[in-house]
Amino acid sequence: MTTESPRWFKSSYSNNGGNCVEVAANLTATRGIVPVRDSKVAEGPVVDVRTAAFSAFVAGVRAGTFDAA
Repeated sequence: MTTESPRWFKSSYSNNGGNCVEVAANLTATRGIVPVRDSKVAEGPVVDVRTAAFSAFVAGVRAGTFDAA
């Protein structure tokens, strides 16, 4: 079992308006997950998203799948 700690970061697209999430992509290779948390509540809950699901989400964002109509 690994004791590696998450290294949190926000997207460079964040405008520091407070409505951001942080991810810890450093756990992808060792655990197969991408932890996600609310940047305003660093000690709050963390959602562990499987790497494949997170990759599909990012691909959808890049493709404009979630753009408002």
